[in-house]
Amino acid sequence: MSEALAIGHVVGDILDPFVKAASLKVIYNSKVLTNGSELKPSQVANEPRIEIAGRDMRNLYTLVMVDPDSPSPSNPTKREYLHWLVTDIPESTNASYGNEVVSYESPKPTAGIHRFAFVLFRQSVQQTIYAPGWRPNFNTRDFSALYSLGPPVAAVFFNCQRENGCGGRRYIR
Repeated sequence: MSEALAIGHVVGDILDPFVKAASLKVIYNSKVLTNGSELKPSQVANEPRIEIAGRDMRNLYTLVMVDPDSPSPSNPTKREYLHWLVTDIPESTNASYGNEVVSYESPKPTAGIHRFAFVLFRQSVQQTIYAPGWRPNFNTRDFSALYSLGPPVAAVFFNCQRENGCGGRRYIR
């Protein structure tokens, strides 16, 4: 597990500790995302390219993208807000080969600095995953349990604030 995921409280707020077991690349505008990257809404307006390394296309993955800081980091009453859900992504390909269950909604934070996390699960079977009835108050842990996905195999997150926002994340608990 990446130390950055713990420092950024992605592990804790969204996920339990896990062992990284897959290679997940998230690419916005030909730039590979690293944990804790600072991106503006204009840089994430379009869905990123998601690449899963490997050689066996029979291995399938589910990707969720959530914002645990909605509507604001100081009062995250909508935690987690679901921004994207793609299932059945074959290993060695990208998300465009998967089944988009919930379409990409670009981040548009209005207050404070939000974390946006991409979480990857390895599927043990190909199964029908239904779109939740709403995007706010999605729960990655519950979703994983409901579909028996097990712990995540990879995750990465970035920070985003409104276009003209300033200031850094405060780690006050």
